[in-house]
Amino acid sequence: MTTDQALVFGILSATLVLFVWGKFRYDLVALTALLLVSVTGLVPVDKVFLGFGHPAVITVAAVLVLSRGLFNAGAVDLLSRHMAKVGTVPTMQVTALGGIVVVCSSVMNNVGALALLMPVAIWMSRKSGRSPSLLLMPLAFGSLLGGLITLIGTPPNIIIALYRADTGLPAFRMFDFAPVGIGVAVAGLAFMSLFGWRLTPKREAQSSPEELFELENYIT
Repeated sequence: MTTDQALVFGILSATLVLFVWGKFRYDLVALTALLLVSVTGLVPVDKVFLGFGHPAVITVAAVLVLSRGLFNAGAVDLLSRHMAKVGTVPTMQVTALGGIVVVCSSVMNNVGALALLMPVAIWMSRKSGRSPSLLLMPLAFGSLLGGLITLIGTPPNIIIALYRADTGLPAFRMFDFAPVGIGVAVAGLAFMSLFGWRLTPKREAQSSPEELFELENYIT
């Protein structure tokens, strides 16, 4: 192992340990790791912030802005009113929420779809008198499954498409992932609706909104 390789593994290992420890803010830990790879010469100074201009990062930022716009426009309230017709049966709630997030995350990025539907899932769990995790866990997995369907569904799809183009091969197109992605998404949604939600740990105490969203750990 070369010196540079040892430094890379050392910085990555220390970063992961600090992430798991949770004592320091996650964004500061990440920026410190970026500073270290620059100071040690592992990444040229003129390329340290090059990653912030990657299409995957720009796409995620754009869809989060789009999600906030939909939230302010009342899309969440509209979804909540329609989701109220589903009832309080867990299987129906998971199927309805999962189906919507799979469709949304396939065309607007899974992070944005999850951000849009999280308030709806929490509202439904409060109304049913259940722990939010019963709906939030299937919602999170549903957003990941939906992201497999299209090119813009998840950042890794964009990254691998650009990498393929860099190798001289044609880049993946919008729906090249669909034949496999749709099958996996349907199978995953069926499992979550019928069995998966039953495996979610049951929490008796109701978490407050402050406990659900500890944003101070992520924002500088």
